[in-house]
Amino acid sequence: MISRVDSFVLQGIDAIACEIEADLSPVGLPKTTIVGLPDIAVKESMERVRTALLNSGFRFPQSRLTINLAPADVRKEGPVYDLPIALALLAADGTIEPAASGTGRAGDYLIAGELALDGRVRFIKGGTSLAMLARRLEKRGVIVPRENAGEAAAVEGIEVLGVSSLGEVVQFLNGRLALGPHPPIDADTLLAQARPEVDFADIRGQEAAKRALTVAAAGAHNMLMIGPAGTGKTMMAKALPGVLPPLTRQEALEVTRIYSSVGQIPRDQPLMLARPVRAPHHTASAPAIIGGGSIPRAGDVSLAHRGVLFLDEMPEFSRAVLETLRQPLEDGYVTVARAHGSVRFPARFMLVGALNPTAKGRAVADEVSQRAMERYLSRISAPLIDRIDIHVEVPAVSYKQLTSKQAGTDSATIRRRILEARAVQRQRQGPRPNAELSGKALNRHARLDDAAQTLLGQAMTELGLSARAYDKVRRVGRTIADLEGCESVQVHHIAEAVQYRLLDRAV
Repeated sequence: MISRVDSFVLQGIDAIACEIEADLSPVGLPKTTIVGLPDIAVKESMERVRTALLNSGFRFPQSRLTINLAPADVRKEGPVYDLPIALALLAADGTIEPAASGTGRAGDYLIAGELALDGRVRFIKGGTSLAMLARRLEKRGVIVPRENAGEAAAVEGIEVLGVSSLGEVVQFLNGRLALGPHPPIDADTLLAQARPEVDFADIRGQEAAKRALTVAAAGAHNMLMIGPAGTGKTMMAKALPGVLPPLTRQEALEVTRIYSSVGQIPRDQPLMLARPVRAPHHTASAPAIIGGGSIPRAGDVSLAHRGVLFLDEMPEFSRAVLETLRQPLEDGYVTVARAHGSVRFPARFMLVGALNPTAKGRAVADEVSQRAMERYLSRISAPLIDRIDIHVEVPAVSYKQLTSKQAGTDSATIRRRILEARAVQRQRQGPRPNAELSGKALNRHARLDDAAQTLLGQAMTELGLSARAYDKVRRVGRTIADLEGCESVQVHHIAEAVQYRLLDRAV
């Protein structure tokens, strides 16, 4: 007898439908065969399934078994097929109603879960993507481990059944147990409750750097901070997510989906509530930053999607690693190609880099240290620097500033300005922030008056700005105008934007 249970295959962060077919044949000696490009973990699943069935009080079929994972040309990996394989075997031998006829309850759901030897159902990766696939296929819902139920329930329009054991699922499919669906997630309330960890008021001095960060956050611009050690660069980068606009429900699902695919969703929350911040160490490899592996998985640039990628001590990163950032900075996604196909990961993030002026971390004070700074900064290629909108100097903080009782600009004030500027951008150009405006859109939305055009022309000539930097200055100028509530981009907006091209003069 043949039975079928529907599950999924996770390719990157995307889920595609997978049918688990089981055939019990009375002809031939007892033997179990799994076909359909299974990896080692899938091949080992039969031992887990056999033991889980016996320890749960069920009979393991003593006949020739063939398990087919379709489509057969897609690689299957991981333990997510344990539960559907066990259910397919039980449906094939008549223990539960077969799903192959299309009338069984199992046919209404996509099912996935790892089995423990005692029949418990364990956490899997990709629960959010599985729920999205079920909605796309117009299934009634999904049956997933109880630990995955929260993230799956964040997807609207489907029923999510969280289960804790194999026996529980069998009783439900046989109609002997009622399982209540996981309550829907109130994403809007959860997102509104998210709070920043670091407040800009805790950072003494650095008002000019805070202004540059305000501009960067208001337009989603990439940014570099250059200054000696101990000036607050890292602390400001940590405070930045707290002033960014809150994640929308759709953005939260995008981020949750990525983290779900690598199994990094916090177990105590069903949804990624805050904009992610990734701060990889400078020894990280290119696959760790960009993504990759024999079975491609998301790297830090994708885990920072809709958030911030912070590279501290940026020149200490490998030159090859830094150069791989060029494509995601321009396109907002990463494509990882392998022999059996390619996987595309989203990577729309704000890059925030921090670097000391010299390898020793000291400020430039004489001609010798100036040459040392030029050598140190040359570790970052000019084409990469050209892709970063704002370069700002972060000077040493004086004793007077450190001991002052007067608080600086706080996160609440900065956040209010940013939200007002983003609201202007949404009304004018839709959901795209200024940093993502194309050249044509800039010509339409960031027209310069005569004085501003003249100043920008002088800057292009004297600083040797590239065509890309020309557009970067216009985008930043548009954001500065938005912060002031100005409809047109005026000369003082362009003047401030040109001042943020610090490294165009140093490299």
